[in-house]
This record gives sequence, C-alpha cells and structure tokens, in this order.
Amino acid sequence: MTVTFTKAKEQVFQAAKQGELFAGCLIPGLSEAALAEIGTLETYSPYDGQVIGRIQAAGEAQVNAAVTAARSSFESGEWSAMPLGDRKAILQRWIALMSEHAEELAALDCVDAGKPITECLNTDIPETLHTFTWYTEAIDKVFGRIAPTNTDTLGLIVKEPIGVVGAVLPWNFPAQMFAWKVAPALTAGNSVVVKPAEQTSLSAYRMVQLAHQAGVPQGALTLVTGLGEAVGQPLGLHPDVDVVSFTGSTEVGRLFLQYSAQSNLKEIVLECGGKSPQVIFDDVYSLDEIVDDVLNAAFWNMSENCSCGSRLLVHTSIKDALLEKLKAGLSQWQLGDPQDPQVSIGPMIEPAHFDKVRSYLERTQADGAMLVHGGGTPELGAGLFVEPTIFDNVTPDMALFCEEVFGPILAVTTFDSEAEAIRLANAGNYGLAASLYTSDIRRAHRVSRQLKAGTVSVNCFSEGDITTPFGGYKQSGFGGRDNGLEAFDQYLQTKTIWLQN
Repeated sequence: MTVTFTKAKEQVFQAAKQGELFAGCLIPGLSEAALAEIGTLETYSPYDGQVIGRIQAAGEAQVNAAVTAARSSFESGEWSAMPLGDRKAILQRWIALMSEHAEELAALDCVDAGKPITECLNTDIPETLHTFTWYTEAIDKVFGRIAPTNTDTLGLIVKEPIGVVGAVLPWNFPAQMFAWKVAPALTAGNSVVVKPAEQTSLSAYRMVQLAHQAGVPQGALTLVTGLGEAVGQPLGLHPDVDVVSFTGSTEVGRLFLQYSAQSNLKEIVLECGGKSPQVIFDDVYSLDEIVDDVLNAAFWNMSENCSCGSRLLVHTSIKDALLEKLKAGLSQWQLGDPQDPQVSIGPMIEPAHFDKVRSYLERTQADGAMLVHGGGTPELGAGLFVEPTIFDNVTPDMALFCEEVFGPILAVTTFDSEAEAIRLANAGNYGLAASLYTSDIRRAHRVSRQLKAGTVSVNCFSEGDITTPFGGYKQSGFGGRDNGLEAFDQYLQTKTIWLQN
C-alpha cells in the first residue's frame, strides 16, 4: 500500500514534549459546554515519565450519551441501511485519510505506548490500514444462504448487523486493535462505541476524527475516553449495548461476563491472556535459521503481546546450543528511547506494570531457576526498562511457567520426548497461540493438531494474517474471533425468513 505523510513524526514528538497532545470524547449531541465540563487526566510518556498531554476522564453520563447516539444512528438507518456501495466509498475515503496521516498515527502510538517508532511505522500502522482495506473490500462479498426446503416453501438465512457494539481496546497495540474491532463491526453496519485504554487513547481519537471527516456518521462511531472502571463498567452494564468485544486481561474479561449477566445478557467476546509455548524438537532443520523467530516471539513489542512465546520448550539435547545462539542474537536488540529508529525495545507501559514484571525477576530466582541472560532494570529514561531476560531450568510448578508476565522474560524448560513436549505445552490455563519447530512434516501435523491453542505456527512465529481468525482456547477467550471473515460473526445476527406459498 502506498502511504503519503501530511504531518511529520517530529511535529508529534515536539507536541508531546510540550505536553500538548489531547484525546477526548467524540459524541454527537453533547454541547461544547457539556464537553468542557468533563474532567481530564494527564497522560505520560512511558519513556521519560513526562506529561505528553491530557485525555478526558469520562464517566457514566458520557457512556449513556454515546450509546444513545449510537442507538439513534442505528435505528435511523443512516449507516446500517446505507447502500453498501455508498458505505464502501466512505470507508475508502477514511482509509485514504488515515494513509495520509500514517506517520502522525505512528508517532502518536510511539509516544503514548512507548513503542519503537520503527515498528509503528513499518508494522503497526500499515497493518491497521490493511485491516480496514480488507474488510472494506469484503463489505459486498459476504452473502446469506437459502435452505434446501420443499418446493412450496423458501427458507432464507440472512445476516443482519447486531446493533450497538462496544469495543474495549488494550494498550499494547493501540491503532491495530482499534482496526481489528472497528473495521469489521462498522463495515457490517453496526454503530460502534469505542473505549480506548486510558494509557493509549491518542491514535484512536485521531482516527475517529478522520472517520467523521470522511463521512462516517458521528453517531455510528463514537469515542469515550477515561478509566476502565469509569467507562468500561457502565458500557458493559448498559442495557442498550448488544455486544462488547474486549481485548485485555483475563481478570477484566471476567468482569465483562458479570456485567452481561447483571444487565441484558449482551454478547461478550473475549480475547484475553496467553502463556504461549515455543516447542523446539531435536530434528529442527537449523538452529541458526530459527533464532530470529524465537527471539521475536519472546521479546517483540517488549513482550507486551498476548500471543508472546514466553515459554521455550526445547529438547534436552539441543538446549545449550540454542541458548548460546539466543544470547548472541539478543546482542542486536537495543534498549532506549522509542523515538530512536535504532531502538528495538522500549520501556514498560507504566510504573505499576514495571513493578509487576520486575517482581518476576526476583521471584523466579528465588524459585530456583537459573538466570542465563539479562535480569537487569537499566536506569534509562524514567527507569521503566527491563532487559530481555532468559531463565533456564524453569519447572511447571514455578510462577514464570504458568503466569502471564507481559514483559520480556523467557522461561526455558526441557523435554525428552514428543509426548512430554505436548503435555508441557498444554499445561496451564491459557491457549492463545503456540509455535513448533521440526523438519518432520508428519510430526508437524501430528503435534499441531494436539496443541490446545487458537493459532499454531509451524517453523515460524506468526499469528497468521488478516485472512485467518485469531482467538484462543481455555481462559485466553471465547465468543468470537478477530480477523478473517469469521470476525463478522460476532457483529451479526442470524435470521431465518420462512416463506410459504
């Protein structure tokens, strides 16, 4: 995709340095005075701890206003009943605007989430645009069905937009997760209320502004910023929300199930935590060729990634050789200011999360695992950095083996047989993703079918792409899938129309 830039990243970086960035509610029907009365929260740079701007601290009143606007828009048909060609043209204009502002959006995610600017420019924003483009192209290519009835009847099975969708986003991939939820939900004809993470609201705010500029009705796409308990809870409890699609921690996912039970039994789609295994068999084709994949699985995006391959299960006979190559490979991973194009690892998102990750460094050593690389917390910026760390001799009874850290700590465990590898890989409460490496195609098929994970990558680390559904087994989530045509299912109702002569 060809991308042009209208606002250089340096302008965003300068505005952040001066504390001028802003994200707030985008809700039609609220007066300027009413919007001005909403309090604000300061938002901070994960790198140096400085205030980069403010977000509005909305609450139940603003959630109610957004849902009312969304319901009114949906029932009016201004978006839900718009001819598909017209809806598609508006979405294409929105994609063009986001493409023009791609560098600005990348810089916003960089300063807001502490993500390396190179990844934001080369991966996150291009994938965001690709997601919107793919679903926009699918808008008029998904059909209903006709049942095989008797000749005097006609059974139509049709799909209709579900209504009002609440999209609750995580902080680790702000723009990309916005696209994963908003693109299929809006394309399907729903009205969407977006609640971005309070730590990372800037790119969502800008993208919704551009959507309205492109012609998406303001009621069909609203934004409510603020704390989870102040915005997420009333959104989950609202009786006029039809579905909430949530990506985040398993703990908060449980709360949304409770909100549904306490309100209107709205549908809840959960994509939660993970503790994904990477299984390396002794017949792997080349240790040198897999090093980059293994390291990316373990440490990409500071390991703040729900599909992070944070458990390395490796055959005993090749463990030492693989660890030496991993340690050598990590020498190329530079920590530092995310605005530096050479930096590949930025800081943890906030002090509370840093403290959680650091606690695993201390706890794992106390549990008896062997530190073989890293383990430090360098005094860079505001001091929220954790070195890429590898612990060997991690056993299944240790916290590092079974608990999601969401930070750059890799647990290494050995196995001696295929059966033991499968048992270790399937241990625990999560089942989002898994990887396996082998030169035996029969083993690849056999093991991949036995791994309890929503995505299994063979001889690589991958979540698939936009064409393949993404979601998990067990406590990693349920209720639907992001990506693929399957993502439409969570935002559509199935209706049977039975005609009889």
